[in-house]
Amino acid sequence: MIVVEGLRKEFGQLTAVHDLSFTVGDGEIFGLLGPNGAGKTTTVRMLAGLIAPTAGGAIVNGHTLGEGSQRIRALSGILTESPGLHERLTARQNLAFYGRLYGLRGDKLAAAVERYLGVVGMLEHADRRVNGFSKGMRQKIAIARALVHEPEVIYLDEPTSGLDPFAAKTVRDFVATLRELGRSIVVCTHNLDEAERLCDRIAIMQGTLLRVDTPAALRRHGRNASVRITLNGARGPESFLDALVAMPAVLGAQTRDGDLLVELTDPPLETPDLIARLVAAGARITEVREEAATLEEVYLRLVGEAGERDARALTGDEEAA
Repeated sequence: MIVVEGLRKEFGQLTAVHDLSFTVGDGEIFGLLGPNGAGKTTTVRMLAGLIAPTAGGAIVNGHTLGEGSQRIRALSGILTESPGLHERLTARQNLAFYGRLYGLRGDKLAAAVERYLGVVGMLEHADRRVNGFSKGMRQKIAIARALVHEPEVIYLDEPTSGLDPFAAKTVRDFVATLRELGRSIVVCTHNLDEAERLCDRIAIMQGTLLRVDTPAALRRHGRNASVRITLNGARGPESFLDALVAMPAVLGAQTRDGDLLVELTDPPLETPDLIARLVAAGARITEVREEAATLEEVYLRLVGEAGERDARALTGDEEAA
């Protein structure tokens, strides 16, 4: 759905983002994860055709930024961090207003408004003015507004920012259903838990991309993963080591703190065979868990390393000057 090559944006002397290259597949939830000021919103505004890049480019569903930006804007839906709804209009009127901006008219407009009010569970509040809504209700209307013209790609900027836990879960559940509808979704967030729950892949960025991968692969941070197995029985864990090291998928096995610690290249794929081998050898297993770094640890490490590089580069520039 989206192919990005060397995207860069400068505002005067400030370089907001640079050297951005990534892809987003059909029906994929792709996360842009980074601290405030990392360039997430700038990236989304460029990809949606709202601002022009300084360098590089992108193709969105076959349309090239620049010459195809008008078409890109038509096929994109955007949820901004501040919804900006018309306070004195009802929920229905808000959606109808934006639907008309996207060229919907008559029965087609009415049907789209009705459908997406229903999708976000706001039909019973459709004819209430927005100025009486809670933040969670406003967020639902803003999501419906982003969808009313049936966009092919959806950009969600901090979709649960400022929401209470119940409203935030409602929004996350709804975003997950969009994947089932085949929509490609880009989520901008600095909420680590939200990114891990929602996204198929995550790009950690700080002005540029630091790493792009699945949440599980990010947690491993380039290392082989270990699976910790807790046993309950008369036989100690060391008695099963020979059976494990003979398996092609096992890169190493040892005992630690009374458990088996087994190193695998792909735990989700290989763990079932590992467990089957242990059970066949007489093991009684009470717990199996993958041991890897948390996403928070990896995120802080990558962003911290990027900050140190930037500081060294700045110091080098000042010394050279």
